[in-house]
Amino acid sequence: MSTAALLDNSHYEQACDQAIAMCDGNLRSTIKALIMANEYLEAELEELHAAISAGCIPETSRSRARSNSAA
Repeated sequence: MSTAALLDNSHYEQACDQAIAMCDGNLRSTIKALIMANEYLEAELEELHAAISAGCIPETSRSRARSNSAA
């Protein structure tokens, strides 16, 4: 296993430890929170895809476009 893979795995281990700690060590609550967060992000992504398909530009992209054109 490469050093990069070990560092990447360590990042995930830390993230798991942090998520479990945030749920007071309750693994079921941790899994539930992660599923809920994933569903929220999936819904946001669907909304973003719909907005882009309708020709809308996300606010962050508009801000960048304005600052680039001013330069």
